[in-house]
Amino acid sequence: MRVLVKDLKEHIGKQVELWGFLHWRRDLGKIQFLLLRDRTGIVQVVTGGQRLPLPESSLRVRGVVVESPKAPGGLEVQAEALEVLSPALEPTPVEIPKEEWRAHPDTLLEYRYVTLRGEKARAPLRVQAALVRGFRRYLDRQGFTEIFTPKVVRAGAEGGSGLFGVDYFEKRAYLAQSPQLYKQIMVGVFERVYEVAPVWRMEEHHTSRHLNEYLSLDVEMGFIGSEEEIMDLEEALLQEMLEEALTGAGDEIRLLGAEWPSFPKDIPRLTHKEARRILKEELGYPVGQDLSEEAERLLGEYAKARWGTDWLFITKYPRALRPFYTHPEPDGTTRGFDLLFRGLEITSGGQRIHRYEELLESLKAKGMDPEGFQGYLEVFKYGMPPHGGFAIGAERLTQKLLGLPNVRYARAFPRDRHRLTP
Repeated sequence: MRVLVKDLKEHIGKQVELWGFLHWRRDLGKIQFLLLRDRTGIVQVVTGGQRLPLPESSLRVRGVVVESPKAPGGLEVQAEALEVLSPALEPTPVEIPKEEWRAHPDTLLEYRYVTLRGEKARAPLRVQAALVRGFRRYLDRQGFTEIFTPKVVRAGAEGGSGLFGVDYFEKRAYLAQSPQLYKQIMVGVFERVYEVAPVWRMEEHHTSRHLNEYLSLDVEMGFIGSEEEIMDLEEALLQEMLEEALTGAGDEIRLLGAEWPSFPKDIPRLTHKEARRILKEELGYPVGQDLSEEAERLLGEYAKARWGTDWLFITKYPRALRPFYTHPEPDGTTRGFDLLFRGLEITSGGQRIHRYEELLESLKAKGMDPEGFQGYLEVFKYGMPPHGGFAIGAERLTQKLLGLPNVRYARAFPRDRHRLTP
């Protein structure tokens, strides 16, 4: 029976069978050292007289587990038999054990199909999987229903800009930039819904924080009193997500040396107007109407210095800066908010307009044609409740939690302005 590397400590002095990849090898005369990697870790194997294949070959090893203070993890396996299950046919384009310090970042991404095998390369994906698991688990307990919405759509959730067009038989269609309109419709069915799915944004950005395809964690709930309830929900949700990451991917978090944040409890809430005042008067930053990346970074530092937190809600955004479906206020603001984490926006959300005539008026005020939204608008003729929600960018959250230098390392196969492979 196969034994995993993480369980070897329970088999000291016993014979075991290991299956895994040849991570690294070294010949010292009659003695050969190799590192075997499986999905749970790496162990040193000692053998001799073998004709070892190239690194990344898949192997089966049978041997005895012994304690060895100099070996990784304090254990090694003294091999009695070694079988090559599938040999590597050529050297890897990047030496996997040395990937993080020898390879150029573009090389790591270009050969992602093999560089992902490295422990530090795969660790963010394991953390992200745990975050998503916590996301689903918390919302399931709160009576939410997971939904699955179309990704080929007639129009965008935020208008015609930023959309990837596709040929759909004799019609023109688009890749969905958000499930926003569909999750609002589904509030009329289940009251509380969520979705975990990719979205696409046709943006020209080529920065360390932007992707053109990313994983969106969407939430929408009905029968709310205000956007405050949505922010309260997100605080509790994020806490569970962080706890699940620590429990389910703690080894990966430690491997990456991540500075884990304080739990998001009682997150400060600044209005957009107050945030702009602080930037201008207290921080001396010449801010415009919208908050730039630098403004967000400064606000993140301000929240850390003043309240000792990595989290900050910016609320009451001006109507001009929010999508047409955001609930307006009489003073020209909205019930829309963003959540900043360490100075980076990871969430956009708020309360939505739930009355038909107000939605029509808002669409026209934004210069958008209601005809393109008929399937969406129809549901608002049938008593839609006050509702709202938010979306979390999974890669951005993972990047900031782990201190990754680039958001692309938080996605297995990133898609950006210049990358369509692998």
